[in-house]
This record gives sequence, structure tokens and C-alpha cells, in this order.
Amino acid sequence: MSEKAKTKETLTFEDFKKEVLNDYKIARISRECSLLGRREVLTGKAKFGIFGDGKEVPQLAMAKAFKNGDFRSGYYRDQTFMMAIGALNIQQFFAGLYGHADLNHDPMSGGRQMGGHFSTHSLDENGNWKKLTEQKNSSADISPTAGQMPRLLGLAQASKIYREFSQTIDTEHKFSVEGNEVAWGTIGNASTSEGLFFETINAAGVLQVPMVMSVWDDMYGISVHAKYQTTKESISEILKGFQKEENTNGYEIFTVKGWDYPALVDTYARASEIARKNHIPVLIHVQELTQPQGHSTSGSHERYKSTDRLAWETDFDCLTKMRQWIIENGIAATEDLDTLDAELKKEVLEGKKAAWNAYLDPIKAEREQLVAILANLAAGSSNKVFIEKYSNELTAIKEPIRKDLLVAARKVLRLLVHEANKTILSAWIKDYTAKIQPSFSSNLYSESDKKITSIAEVLPVYNDGNEEVDARLIIRDNFDTIFKNRPEVLIFGEDSGNIGDVNQGLEGLQEKYGESRVGDAGIREATILGQGIGMAMRGLRPIAEIQYLDYLLYAIQIMSDDLATLQYRTSGRQKAPLIVRTRGHRLEGIWHSGSPMGMIINAIRGMHVLVPRNMTKAAGFYNTLLETDEPALVVECLNGYRLKEKMPSNLGAFRTPVGVVETIKEGNDLTIISYGSTLRIIEQAAKELMEIGIDVEIIDAQSLLPFDINHDTVKSLQKTNRLLVIDEDVPGGASAYLLQQIIEEQKGYKFLDSEPQTLTAKEHRPAYGTDGDYFSKPSVEDVVEKVYEMMHEVNPAKFPSLY
Repeated sequence: MSEKAKTKETLTFEDFKKEVLNDYKIARISRECSLLGRREVLTGKAKFGIFGDGKEVPQLAMAKAFKNGDFRSGYYRDQTFMMAIGALNIQQFFAGLYGHADLNHDPMSGGRQMGGHFSTHSLDENGNWKKLTEQKNSSADISPTAGQMPRLLGLAQASKIYREFSQTIDTEHKFSVEGNEVAWGTIGNASTSEGLFFETINAAGVLQVPMVMSVWDDMYGISVHAKYQTTKESISEILKGFQKEENTNGYEIFTVKGWDYPALVDTYARASEIARKNHIPVLIHVQELTQPQGHSTSGSHERYKSTDRLAWETDFDCLTKMRQWIIENGIAATEDLDTLDAELKKEVLEGKKAAWNAYLDPIKAEREQLVAILANLAAGSSNKVFIEKYSNELTAIKEPIRKDLLVAARKVLRLLVHEANKTILSAWIKDYTAKIQPSFSSNLYSESDKKITSIAEVLPVYNDGNEEVDARLIIRDNFDTIFKNRPEVLIFGEDSGNIGDVNQGLEGLQEKYGESRVGDAGIREATILGQGIGMAMRGLRPIAEIQYLDYLLYAIQIMSDDLATLQYRTSGRQKAPLIVRTRGHRLEGIWHSGSPMGMIINAIRGMHVLVPRNMTKAAGFYNTLLETDEPALVVECLNGYRLKEKMPSNLGAFRTPVGVVETIKEGNDLTIISYGSTLRIIEQAAKELMEIGIDVEIIDAQSLLPFDINHDTVKSLQKTNRLLVIDEDVPGGASAYLLQQIIEEQKGYKFLDSEPQTLTAKEHRPAYGTDGDYFSKPSVEDVVEKVYEMMHEVNPAKFPSLY
């Protein structure tokens, strides 16, 4: 008998009472935090509050079944759970509510997320993995409802992968102990209406992963009743078809009252055992919950709930019912609980005060420093009266924030613009901003020693015997080398497995490495992304394949809200180095020729966006990315797989540098910058331009995020003095971004003798067929005539107008 089982079997009634009362204490503390937190918002100390009151008791039960190595992927009501696993205390709760921009005080996000958004630290201060099997883990919450679901799928699937490959992956048990970890999801009943919920539920049933999904059901979604949200007003009813039967896949589905403490503890213990041991997903529909303070601090639930409903919520409040159960079963007397409640109320109040002082005192000290500087400046200034006015107004603020300090300082600086002493204040502003800004802006990208810009280029090696082959073979053979040398790498997507992807870039690899490492997935782009995010958060190196760039839009919300923000919203304490593979630009028709790069690069800052012009460059990017700890999107050229390229000898070893442009043709008259499939058109146009005496320089951007970190483009402009950006995106799409980078960031305007220009696709989606392509996207003739027009401005005599 295990020690754990023995302990459970020999638990005395006194020990049982102690455990129950400890649970009650945690729940009561959580409730008092919710009540006091709302008051802090309404009095103006905090900006917004969304709390977990009414959900305390089921979260206690979930915490009891939650073990080291497990992961939570939940939403913004789970404060009791976080307190119960020891990941959140009173002072930290209020630090998050106040937005204290310091991980030492708000370990959830360092003040970057509003209160109620929880996480634990998977990384140390240097960005290195901690031993996740020795701690209880929570992936970082996001606000979009059901946005936590796709990631949950991947967190659960990681256990399945680790169990299958326990002899070859993670033998030190940093991320898993033979796949015994469960991924726990939580969601509100109304949010189960979201497509992401159903997509994830279906995928988890197909994959049979160790996932326990809790639905906290209080019958409302903000003010909207369940009858408008869910067929039959019950998610467990409509999911009955998912119930696992003999010799089928599916779920175990439980329903339980959210106020029934012993039934909840039993239900969660059973769910944990099923998922952990057998890798079967479980749905727990927790019914008859309440929301004592309504949805959030933005309004009162008295506006939309009937008198009868409000009375029922008072009677069936889970904490009230737990208290009654404790008294009825002789675990504690009414007087004892009254005394305990009063003590806990005081404890929460003291914790709140400590959090507020810890937040406010440093700002007050910084204000004193600034006020002293302003006093000295005022003494010798002709604007003394006005400076003292700003200083006095700042001093009068009872509870200042850092914005108040900088607003006052910057207004005073304008008064000192003609005075010598202005340098004192300008230096303070610069130093203060440099000190504070990282608290709000760091870790958008990795800052570890594995960051993407730390990986040096390794060129492909070609021997005399290297033959030209279909470019898809370079991708295929490079992946083959990766899978052979890196057991933690796996790839999955629509048609990625059995047929080796739609362009044969994975041909034969499933047969060689198995379905778990080279796998097919259903038509469900958002959860393909989610699989990748969750597995990457648990130490694997997944490559999630989206069949076409146009279909990336199904997953763009998850990429934008979850993956791209992960390092930022945890202040560098979680990461998911997922590679997203897709193919795009030119092929046929509206939904197979898209190139919405402007949308993408503006939606997923925090990821890298790589746009290789050929398959050798693409393969090099995959090799580079697997050396880093950052997520990226690689867009292969959809019409490039059957073109001929020379096969490198150093497969798996050559690396394409990220953020480095490449000049693929030198010239003197004009600089053209582009990327991807369009470059082949530009290269043909360049040959035709040479025939009429125009010599252009062509630069391949290679990566859009980041773009040209060495500022090589502006060096080209110093020679040619003219710039043309060519892009398959819509007008003002990625071309606008490239212009901003070159003209503004690189100061390219200094070297231009002509107006910088763009040549893009039309505003509409690309039409079908060869003519559709010709009249929708830049053609060779469009490029030639655009360049010719620019040169006509320079030398009309040599280049007379064509039209």
C-alpha cells in the first residue's frame, strides 16, 4: 500500500475536521477578498474587479485532486483554487487588483493583467525551465471567453506524448513523470456557447487525453440567462452523445451540485483517477452555483435577476451551504465559525492594507524626489509661479500614480525649454522612464540567452555532387534529420501525417516516426494551434501546421491573444516556443492565394513572422527556431515546392538568420524590397529592366518580425536614393509596415531623392485563374512599369513616359 493511500485510509476524525476547516478557511478568505476587492474598485483604488465569489467550494474540491506536475487552463473566477494550491495569498491578490507592476508583489503578471487572471512561474528569472513536476502549475489566463480551451488540449496531450515516449524524452522528469499529469480546465456555463469550447471538447474526445473540464454553472452569462445560451439550458445534457461507452472513445460526464462539499470532493477524486490513470477526458458540470456580487464591478446583478432568484442565491450560496454542513456534522459550532469568520475578515483587511502600502509607498518616495527637484528649479526660474503650481498640485494628490509624476515633470520641462537648468529635469525624466518603462514593456520577446537574435547563421553546404531536386525534398529531408536528432519534436495538422502534407514536404515521415510525431489532425485550426501552445508550455517542441495561410484566420485570435502575449503577460515567466508552419501567397483563387501579412504582423507582435523565398531558406528557419525559445510563424511559398533547388549536404545544421535581409541582386538605380513568392517576379522584371538600361537592387526581407535588425536596407538607399516596396498584400498592408521601418526607424528618408513608393495587390481578394492572378497581384509588367515610372521622374529624356 502506498503511503498516500495509507494516510487516506487511517485519517482520524480530528484530522478530517482539521482538513475541512482549513478548506473552509481558504474559501472564507477568498470570499472576503472578493467582497473587499469590489469596494476597492468602487472607491477608486483599483480600476476593475472580476471575482470568484460563489465558486469557492468546487474549487476547493478541484484543488484537492490537483497534483504536482498538473496544469490548469482556466478563467478569471479561479482565485479560490489558486489560494488552495498555495499559489496566491491575500496580499498578492490585492497587488494584482491594484496593478502593482512588480513580480515580487504580483507574481501572476507583474501588474500587466487585471486582477483575476492567474498563472504560476514555469521559468526562473533567466528564462530557464523550472522542474514543473515538483510544483503545481497554472497556464496564464486570458480574458477572451473560451480562449483558454485550445491551450488546454495541448497541455493534456503533452502527458499522452510523454507517456508514449517516456524512455526517450524528458528522462529527468522535468516536465512529466511518465505522462501521469492531468490538465484541468475551467469555464463559465455561458462561455460553453463559444465555438472554441466545442472544438476543443471534440478534439479531446478524439485524442483521448487526460483532461478534466469543469463548467461553473450559475445560469447566467453576465446578464443573459442560460435559456439564451445553451440548448436545454444544460451543457451536460447536450454533450451526452460524448459519453464514453464500451469500445468507444469519448468522455466520462459527471454532474454535481456546486454547494455539496462532500459530493464535490468525491467527484473530483474520481475524475482525477480516470483521467490520470486511463487518459480519458472528463467533463464535470458543476450546477447550482451563484454569483453573489454579479458578474463584475461594472454593474449590479439586481438589475437582471428576479427577487426569487436573488433569494435562492442567498440560500444556496456554496459557502453558506458548506457552513451549514460543517455545523450539522459536528465539525465546528456556530460560535466557533463566527469567531473564525471575524478573524479571517480582519486578516484579509490587514493583507489589503499591506498590499496597498507596498504599492503606494515607492511612488510617494519617487514623488518626494521629483518635488525636491522642482523646488530647486523653480527657485532660479522665470516661471517659478507656474512650476510651483504644478509641484503643489502633484503634492496634493493623496494617492499618486506614476503617470501623475511624469505628467507634472513633462509639463514643467516645457516651461524650462529656454533655461539652462532644463537638463536636470530632462535627465530625471529620461532616467525615470528608463527605470519604469520595462515594468510595463519587457518580455514581449524572449530576453534569455536562447532569444532568436542570438542564433548565428550557418550557410548551406554544397558539394560538387549535390543535385538539383524538387524543393519539397529539401523540406522533407531536413525534417527527417530533425526528427531523427530531436525526439522532442513533433508535427501535426490537416493532411500532415498519412499523405505527408498536401505538398509532400513530410512524405514518408509518419511511417518512419509514427503517428504521434507526424500526425494528422481534424479540420480545426484553432485547436491545432492550441495543441502546439500547450505542448510547448510543457517542454516539447511542436510544429503546428495550418494547411494554407488563408486558413490561419481561424486561429489568428488564439495566436494573437494567447501565444503572442504569453511571455509578455507573465513578465517572462512562461513561454511556448511553438513553430507554426503554413504556406501561402500565390496559387489559385480567393482562399488559396491570400497574403494578409499586414493583418498578421499587427495581430501577433510577440511572435516572429518569417517569409522565406524558397525551401532552403524555410528549412534553415526551422533549424534556427529549434535552437531558440520563441514562437514563430513560417510562411512557405505555396507555388515553390516543385521548383528546382540544390540539395544541401548539411541538412538540419544550416540556419537562416532571423531579422537579417539578403541582397539577392545588386544595382545602382533603385532599391526594391519584397519577400516570398513575389521575389521571383521581381527577379524576372529586373532582367527586363536591364534591357532598357535600369539597374535595380533587390533585397529579400526574409523576416517581417523582426525586420532588418542590422539596418542593411538603408545602406542600399545610400547608394540608390530610391525605394520601391513590393507586396502581395492589400494597399497599406505589410508594405506600410515596411515603409515605416525603413523610412522612420532606419531614417531612410535622409537618403531619398524621390518619393518612396509601393506596389501591392488590389484591395479585393485575388480572383481565380491565371487571369485572376494577373489582374489581382503585381505582375512582371506591373513591376517593370512601376520602376520605369519612377525613373521617368529622374530622367524624362532618357525614360519618356510610356502612357
